[in-house]
Amino acid sequence: MTETTLDPEDRKIITLARSARARNGVPEGAAVRDETGRTYVAGTVALDSLRLSALRTAVAMAVASGAKSLEAAAVVSEADAVPAEDRAAVRDLGGPATPVLLAGPDGTLRSRVDAG
Repeated sequence: MTETTLDPEDRKIITLARSARARNGVPEGAAVRDETGRTYVAGTVALDSLRLSALRTAVAMAVASGAKSLEAAAVVSEADAVPAEDRAAVRDLGGPATPVLLAGPDGTLRSRVDAG
């Protein structure tokens, strides 16, 4: 899937993730879309007593808000890959085929993998 063929709803969650990263000045921003189309946006949590990636935080927000499943997830980061722990959180709520999009800080799609 190229940048030009990216679904508008997937482009939206990348944009939301990018905004969260920039607004909060954190290493990562993430957004997930649930089965109803609602989105949940988060940044990296880095407290002395609690450390969560942006994607795990977004999944936790979706669960806490009553989401039953996920349609897609996006992360904006300088990383080259989405860590297995983050994909596992998406898989727990959305299932193994849930797409996880990784974009660079400029919003350019770098990769798409299944949570699987």
